[in-house]
Amino acid sequence: MFKVNVNGKDYQSEKDIVLMDFLREDLGITSVKNGCKEGACGTCTVIIDGKTTRACVQKLSRLEGKKVQTIEGFTKREREVLVYAFAAAGAVQCGFCIPGMVVCGKCLIDQNPNPTREDVKQAIRTNICRCTGYAKIEDGILLAAKMLRENTEVPELKQTGKVGERTCRVDAPEKILGTAKYADDYNFDDMLYGKNVFSKYARAKILSIDTSKALKMPGVVAVYTAKDIPGNRYIGHLAQDWPGMIDVGEETKCIGDTLAMVVAETKEQAIDAVKAVEVEYEELKPICTPEEAAEPGAHQIHAEGFMQFGKFIIPENNLFSHQEVKRGNIDTAFTNSKHIVEGTFYLPPTEHAFMEPETAIGLPDEDGIKVITGGQGIYDEYHEISTYLGLPIEKVRIQSAAVGGGFGGKEDMSVQHQAALCAYLSKRPVKVSFSRQESINYHPKRHAMKIYCKIGCNENGILQGLKARLISDTGAYASLGGPVLQRACTHAGGPYNYQNVDIEGDAYYTNNPPAGAFRGFGVTQSCAVTEALINQLAEKAGISGWEIRYLNAIRPGQSLPNGQIADEGTAMAETLEAVKEAFDKYEADPNYYVGIASAMKNAGVGVGVPDTGRCNLKVINGKVHARSSAGAIGQGIQTVLMQIICETTGLIPDQIIVEHPDTKYTPDSGTTTASRQTVFAGEAAHQVSLKLKADLKAGYALEDLNGKEYVGEFDFKTDPIGSPKPNPVSHIAYGYATQLFVIDKDGKVIKVIAAHDIGRIINPLTAAGQVEGGIAMGLGYALTENFPLKNGIPQAKLGTLGIFKSTQMPPVETHLVEKNNSDIAFGAKGIGEIVCVMGAPALQNAYYKKDGIFRYSLPLENTYYRKPKANKTT
Repeated sequence: MFKVNVNGKDYQSEKDIVLMDFLREDLGITSVKNGCKEGACGTCTVIIDGKTTRACVQKLSRLEGKKVQTIEGFTKREREVLVYAFAAAGAVQCGFCIPGMVVCGKCLIDQNPNPTREDVKQAIRTNICRCTGYAKIEDGILLAAKMLRENTEVPELKQTGKVGERTCRVDAPEKILGTAKYADDYNFDDMLYGKNVFSKYARAKILSIDTSKALKMPGVVAVYTAKDIPGNRYIGHLAQDWPGMIDVGEETKCIGDTLAMVVAETKEQAIDAVKAVEVEYEELKPICTPEEAAEPGAHQIHAEGFMQFGKFIIPENNLFSHQEVKRGNIDTAFTNSKHIVEGTFYLPPTEHAFMEPETAIGLPDEDGIKVITGGQGIYDEYHEISTYLGLPIEKVRIQSAAVGGGFGGKEDMSVQHQAALCAYLSKRPVKVSFSRQESINYHPKRHAMKIYCKIGCNENGILQGLKARLISDTGAYASLGGPVLQRACTHAGGPYNYQNVDIEGDAYYTNNPPAGAFRGFGVTQSCAVTEALINQLAEKAGISGWEIRYLNAIRPGQSLPNGQIADEGTAMAETLEAVKEAFDKYEADPNYYVGIASAMKNAGVGVGVPDTGRCNLKVINGKVHARSSAGAIGQGIQTVLMQIICETTGLIPDQIIVEHPDTKYTPDSGTTTASRQTVFAGEAAHQVSLKLKADLKAGYALEDLNGKEYVGEFDFKTDPIGSPKPNPVSHIAYGYATQLFVIDKDGKVIKVIAAHDIGRIINPLTAAGQVEGGIAMGLGYALTENFPLKNGIPQAKLGTLGIFKSTQMPPVETHLVEKNNSDIAFGAKGIGEIVCVMGAPALQNAYYKKDGIFRYSLPLENTYYRKPKANKTT
């Protein structure tokens, strides 16, 4: 018998289990989050005898006579202060890491009531946040310390919720206290646990799958294989090329392929039974690069073909997607160029590292199925699970839990369809979760790309034209590889005024983990190349990186390289003006080197693809329930919807409840992707709020409107790539930005200045948090993050990915530029993706100024953050 004291009360356990499991599963304390179970992320942090400790690496046998404290054991006063401080500081985004950060803050304040910012950084240095960039978490801890030290009364929040107000997030209190329910926090009576039997190899022929030993193990209810899938076993949002399970006689395509699903009474029994499933393989040589994939005679990874957009496709030469953007005459452009630069760049895959690993729960629902999920688009899952189970769509219901980060990595299905399958077949609730390593192995990454680019300008630095050839590794499955390549091509020209471009891109299948959506969506890669070369072009032309951008910056009425005419809300030049003083200051200071990069990023899917935002309002018991399926993955869309409703109707936040996405109640507003939800779901909320406002203006009180539902919808038609129009409209809007990264003599990043054209600020607190978090991700992409593969198998763990920590983050100075007077969503533009796009080329520029080495690969080598080794060249 093992004894442990938790929050002042003694408990016993017959088994010597991990403290985190005891807290979560035996005591139901879900503020302690399972982010990795490897001691690497800090989401499970607790206080043991006055010191912060990771609960995932502590066995109960080591805790006899010790006192464990979680947030639930804090005093009422401490909880109230911490909730106010973290909410007011804007410390909460996806919220999954926040309870661990709160515990670190409380422990620090107990030891040091008057901490400095450096003290706070040290206190949270081993806790990872992938959303915020840490600054606002630090602000929250410092504010809490001040309030507790000075015995300040917790102020009453007086918020109008209007557009432009610094408004606390609607979900902040629950996330801060750890009571917000993520998928893994749900438990049901009679619940089973499902675990995937994954392929050992990236490419192998499956000769046999023997489940007999596993079926005899204690607690095992079933082992399902490909033959048990009642519907179409091929899934995929756009291309249905991804089998839910690989059958005997078929080849695996990547390490993440599932061969069977084990279902057992406990998680431990399921994990043990997975090891007992005997698989006979014929190991085959994987295709590991696009170059290998394109070789004549290479193995065709998808020779069996698949359905895409209703057509049956068999890729040739492993080529999944080819994209082109061509305008003007590139030969003439280069003839007219006084200066030309060119180079080939190597950009690695990277891991999203969202803090919440994937979990879903399938629940039998009469003769249908309900799934609790943590993805980015419940309606994608709705349709795919219907197809996978062979069920009519009305027999499927998808309900979103709180989502612990996504960044694009939760757009594809991962555990949702398997949880649905296991629950549907077993007729019992089934929870399916990935371990952190399984998550790293399975879900799509940022695309690795090799990009050749050539740019020319005249003697004055005016850009003449750009030629680019992009080769993208889309991995084993298509995911969003086509649109990502498309966006990399459409944005390669950058936020400038010239019209001679010749851009081609090819995405190839390999046996690597699939690649898909990742914050920046292809623009991160092409911007890393073109902006680095524009800085080199500026040097050749004898002008600064700032000057060449200001000369060429797209302005209202001018044409972008893709042909779209810039609207009156275009504020590219204004972002440059916002950073000019800082650029000049650091450029003149011999102790520092300042790198510069600019970018544009679309809002909305665009390029002729149907794109609709939806939001309904229903009055229930005198409150307005806002209903949209827009996935809230940390970016703050629920708060944006609430503010737009308040602004339009004159109601206050207390009168509005923003519901979680649920296909039973909330209308399809598309996936959270392409920086689209603020614009599309936001404008749908605006339109529907006008209908409610009309009733309120007519004299009705909310109580009079009980049961009434208002329907809101907004779409925007765009032109496809290759449109014959002289000036096609590719997207509803573009956001523009310029970022400066400053390094010292040692090469350490000491400051970032970021100016973003945001259109209209809905919530300055949230917007600034998006900038800081995106910069943290950009720093990692540029300097420290890598995703090494060996024969298609990931070699990284969460702790070795190179994610930036609090002690590494420099201060960020944010300038938000408002210029857009559009009526759509009050002029707001999405800011979620562009924020991480410029870090790599700006830092490449800063290090070039420091040592004269022009680096062609990421992460940048021979820097303060990476030991010197040979650089790749053109």
